[in-house]
Amino acid sequence: MATPKSQMPLRIKGQTTCIHHKGRQLEMYCEKCQELVCLKCLSSIHKTHPVCELGEITSQKEPDIKNFIDRREKNDLVQIGKYITTTDTLLKDNTSTFEKLSQKLKMQTDKLKQELDMLTAQTLSLYHKMEEDNTKLIKEYKQDLEMYEKQLKQQVQECKAALQRGSHIQIYDAYCEIHSPTHSLPVKPVLGTANFTPNKRPQDPLKNALGKVITSGQGQTLTDQDQSVTTSDGRGQPSTQQQQSGAKVKKAVTTYKLLPQTKVVEEWKSPCYIDSICPTTDGQVWTLGYNTLSLLDRKGKVIQTVKHNARINDISLSPTTHTLWVCDNNNNIMELVSGRLTHRFRTKELPLCICITASNHVIVGMTKHISKFTTDGKMVCTTMTKGTGKPLVCTPHSISECPVTHNVAVADFSQESDGCDGKRHVVVMDTDFKELFVYRGDIPSTYKPTPQTGGEPLNPCGVVYDSGGNLIIGDCNNYRVLLISGGGEFLRVIHTDTSHTRAVGIVREDVLWAVFEELFAYNVKLLQYSSV
Repeated sequence: MATPKSQMPLRIKGQTTCIHHKGRQLEMYCEKCQELVCLKCLSSIHKTHPVCELGEITSQKEPDIKNFIDRREKNDLVQIGKYITTTDTLLKDNTSTFEKLSQKLKMQTDKLKQELDMLTAQTLSLYHKMEEDNTKLIKEYKQDLEMYEKQLKQQVQECKAALQRGSHIQIYDAYCEIHSPTHSLPVKPVLGTANFTPNKRPQDPLKNALGKVITSGQGQTLTDQDQSVTTSDGRGQPSTQQQQSGAKVKKAVTTYKLLPQTKVVEEWKSPCYIDSICPTTDGQVWTLGYNTLSLLDRKGKVIQTVKHNARINDISLSPTTHTLWVCDNNNNIMELVSGRLTHRFRTKELPLCICITASNHVIVGMTKHISKFTTDGKMVCTTMTKGTGKPLVCTPHSISECPVTHNVAVADFSQESDGCDGKRHVVVMDTDFKELFVYRGDIPSTYKPTPQTGGEPLNPCGVVYDSGGNLIIGDCNNYRVLLISGGGEFLRVIHTDTSHTRAVGIVREDVLWAVFEELFAYNVKLLQYSSV
């Protein structure tokens, strides 16, 4: 039984003797089997096969070898050199790209402060990891190209040597070598890419406020003919190319929408005076009227009253313990416990307003400064004067802490009697009481004054942050409520009334309690202005 051709022994490169007949020289070429044979093969294995002398066949192969040398030297080796050069550019561009992305990210982060630091660190880590992975891919690609270049050069030299001084067998072997698929051009890797788009209206949750980080696939390899870019449309949907390829793109998006029109959920006449307001988490609200605290339900019915022997200047509800704190005209800071005001500590100066923070600190506003205390009265920090020598806060009237960034907003009446300019405004500070920005009532021209507002200067009788980190300002003399982003950008007018805005308060589900006063009559409205 004949031995299958796939199982027959093969001649190794450079071997001059027959693999079937030991010691016999290879002098002939079998045209049918396309292999070298000895004279003895003609009477055995290759009997009846058409054969010719080896010299005849090598003369036919020499032009192919010359063409191979010409193509490789003039085209392929030149192109490989260009590929190697472009890897240096890729490395520089890769580093430059991620340096720019990181810088862009840091600039945006500086505006958001505090809680954004962790998210920033995570994103910078992603950039750093992608840069390292890209660098590794590019370097490996360069090494592969250099190895391929070396192999090609060696192959060309061997071909030249075979043509110049090689035997017929060497020329034949050179021909076979250049047609073998042993080596191939390294494929260019697909580098990971990233894109960062700062959010110019950071009024939404923190991830939206930071911006958009988009990365593409990394570590894949594509031929020059098969390279493509992964994109998405403006709605975050994969492109047609992605859909057709079967790739699954998963995106998690939190959408925070402003309602086209503010909805009045409830409205009623208050049975008591209201100077300040603190909604509770169970749908009720504490109000302050001179020396009386009143707990009202959602419809305005009085549930509980607590009277004090001195004027109460302001109230604040703790976001952690949910107890009510007050400050009075006798410099007392007190907490309402079991229906009674319990003394906690005294301030050296008259406390004008108060705010209890998420970290259970007590911020007290006093003439020309605000200070942060522990609940037993130990001072933590206080505001400093500006470089101009003027106080950062002059006449604080209302204080609110942002639940997202923990920045602090203060409605400052800036009274002339306190040595200030009388121009009321809202100043926003970080947790160390360093100024971030001042809002003085700037509104785009698209919001024209109504007949009721008259375009009066800003008069912020109340400030409060919502759950998204936006700032709500009760603009008293313009009869309206304003919505400002956490970065100080005007967003919209939430509500315009026919009476003065006296106080604003908010609960977790972002239902705003607003108090409007006209001739000592207080109208309370529950306003829903946003939806998540």
